Amino acid sequence: MIIRSKAPLRLGLAGGGSDVSPYSDMYGGLILNATINLYTYTTIEERDDGGIEIDSYDADCHKAYPLSRELTIDGEASLIKGVYNRVMRDFDVEPRSFKITTYNDAPAGSGLGTSSTMVVCIIKAFVEWLSLPLGDYEIARMAYEVERKDLQLSGGKQDQYAAAFGGFNFMEFLENDMVIVNPLKIKRWIVDELEASLLLYFTGRSRSSAAIIDQQKANTSKGENKSVAAMHRIKQSAKDMKLALLKGDMQTFARILGKAWEDKKQMADAITNPVIEEAFNTAMAAGAIAGKVSGAGGGGFCMFMVEPTKKKAVTEALKALNGFVMPFNFTDGGAHGWKIYPTDDVNKMKY
Repeated sequence: MIIRSKAPLRLGLAGGGSDVSPYSDMYGGLILNATINLYTYTTIEERDDGGIEIDSYDADCHKAYPLSRELTIDGEASLIKGVYNRVMRDFDVEPRSFKITTYNDAPAGSGLGTSSTMVVCIIKAFVEWLSLPLGDYEIARMAYEVERKDLQLSGGKQDQYAAAFGGFNFMEFLENDMVIVNPLKIKRWIVDELEASLLLYFTGRSRSSAAIIDQQKANTSKGENKSVAAMHRIKQSAKDMKLALLKGDMQTFARILGKAWEDKKQMADAITNPVIEEAFNTAMAAGAIAGKVSGAGGGGFCMFMVEPTKKKAVTEALKALNGFVMPFNFTDGGAHGWKIYPTDDVNKMKY
């Protein structure tokens, strides 16, 4: 039997960073995000050779291991191993021989939540394979704990819940890791107008978010007034942007987006750099209204708000740089999985 799963990446529209502890524990966080039609993928193939094979294209790891209840975390394919170890530890299932393959549509360090989305995707495949009793909240919570507690990787909480639930969501992050996901029902014409107005540009530079997030956490813990005040405004921007989005007020949406980016740059030194500034200067000169970097900053994808009739001009201007514009659409569905059962004619199938 073959098990497959996929989970959508997300755009962080407003409130980014307020989901990171200790800020969310001390003040509460608010996030507005939406999933897009770029995905992470997992395939599990049952085997009977007494081993575990990992083919992780996102982690560039292609290894085989003897069947065991625990795989050593050694820096190779840590996300897969972390999920496997947690499943073996938390559920009364016997180890089974299998091959697991993972890959995604966006480069690591893109700012679209690739790592956390991949963890959700891997968990969903195990849920489908082993019939684990986990719903969307439980999958997202497990993904968060695997990354942040088991593997000690720095980051927030929004990506796991975005991947598990999908769609437009207004999320609340409270103390003791409590999360409330409020799905938003956005009218179709508003989604169409937002897609027509947003341009997603990859800077050509991937980055590790850990150092940026660690500085943000340190500034909050030390009570750095400038950083904490900026984060308060960023959190408020999620509320304000939600109201603008529900009404289809794109002018206010763009204004909030631009202001939140200015506040975001107050959180850590490495959030912006010459590559990002060049992209912003180029886009604005060509007619973009506002923009922000998706994710922690430092590289990855920028999203620009553009009057739709000027989108082509901005796209052409950005082509002179080292990155590329990525077409996208918003998507409603969260992570899902399915099974493929063997048939006698499987070798005759044509795709």
